[in-house]
Amino acid sequence: MAVKLSVKSDYAARAVMGLALHHPSGKPLRIEALASAQGIPANYLVQILIDLKAHGIARSVRGKDGGYQLARPPAEISMGDLLRAIHGEVFDTPALTDSECPPELKRAWQGLQQATQRAADAITFQQLVDESANGHRMYHI
Repeated sequence: MAVKLSVKSDYAARAVMGLALHHPSGKPLRIEALASAQGIPANYLVQILIDLKAHGIARSVRGKDGGYQLARPPAEISMGDLLRAIHGEVFDTPALTDSECPPELKRAWQGLQQATQRAADAITFQQLVDESANGHRMYHI
């Protein structure tokens, strides 16, 4: 079985990307507009935004012109932040807490976990916005 991230993490990344692209305007983005622009079902986006809000990535603005916006600048939000908000960890395996797992394997799993976290934390949404503005579609890790 391959290591896979959920559809929820993909949709959450799209939502944060959409909010990051809209961030310079300083105005909140309505759920319907964000869902449509990023290809996310609106009812699912609401659940994702609740998680992102709880983890300080997004914030809601009430009122007629309300909606959602990033809680901090895109340069301060990493892919690691997003994955931890959605999944609790960037990379996890039951072996890390299994007393039967041999120590050398546990160290290997820990090394993989740390490398994955470093890679995810090195990607900010500002970098992705900049790549989008420059017409690049490849993300380098």
